[in-house]
Amino acid sequence: MLDFRIKTFLEVCKQRSYTKAADALCITQPAVTQHIKYLEQYYGGRLFEYAGRRIELTRNGKLLYQAVLTMAADEEKIRKHLLLAEEGKKEFHFGSTLTIGEFVLPELLASFIGRNQDVSLSMIVDNTSVLLKKIRDGEIDFAFIEGHFHKEEYDYRLFQKDRFIAVTADKSRFQKEMELEELLSETIIAREEGSGTREILERVLNEDNRTIHNFRRVIEIGNISAIKHFVKSGCGITFLFESAVKAEIEAGELFEISLKNQNISREFNFVMLKNSLYEEEYSRFFNSLKGEQQK
Repeated sequence: MLDFRIKTFLEVCKQRSYTKAADALCITQPAVTQHIKYLEQYYGGRLFEYAGRRIELTRNGKLLYQAVLTMAADEEKIRKHLLLAEEGKKEFHFGSTLTIGEFVLPELLASFIGRNQDVSLSMIVDNTSVLLKKIRDGEIDFAFIEGHFHKEEYDYRLFQKDRFIAVTADKSRFQKEMELEELLSETIIAREEGSGTREILERVLNEDNRTIHNFRRVIEIGNISAIKHFVKSGCGITFLFESAVKAEIEAGELFEISLKNQNISREFNFVMLKNSLYEEEYSRFFNSLKGEQQK
């Protein structure tokens, strides 16, 4: 089990306040201070410093935080792992961003489930920022992520690359190659903030010194199927990963808008905490899905 002082340290990291950490842990503020001082003496350096009224991690504090974050996540997994081992079972809790979870993983997971009768799976679908937090908090083992993340903070594997394309239902209006700027007179139907798809769109626009609000009208929808329905109904255009609209393009229900000087491709990554005790086990799961993908 983690030392109680380490748990105090993690709570102070989370709350960025000794007082709030004390309240959350149901102990006194002097006790929190004492725990942190003990750790600073033990590890030989300050762990926190003040930036105005807010406390921030020092360099030593960041190093310790990264190490014990993985330890805390693994501790809960060890408990569950031992319980499952007694029953001869194995279990993975993981997450995926919407495009990957809805359009890339289902077929691969179905094959995996068919070949691994002793393995239970639990997958949640959410946006990039939520999934990364759940990995840090130990709520999920790993995630398949389409958006940007700080790669130095995680272990990751490239799962696949996918094209990021503009899509319309009105082929007749977009028969020629278009400049990105020419699309700004359209209504854009976009994912919500925090999603990987939205973040990639905003990065593409920023490279052209634009924002999503330069479009004539912005409609935000948190569901890809709903976005495609609105586009097919002529409500506007959208930007999505090719894998999410492949079926509709093949059926002639949607059409790719050809953009000049825009060949946008992004990574889908398999992401987990650094130095996890279960890195080898998670990697075997990843390799199994990659094997299915390459068949």
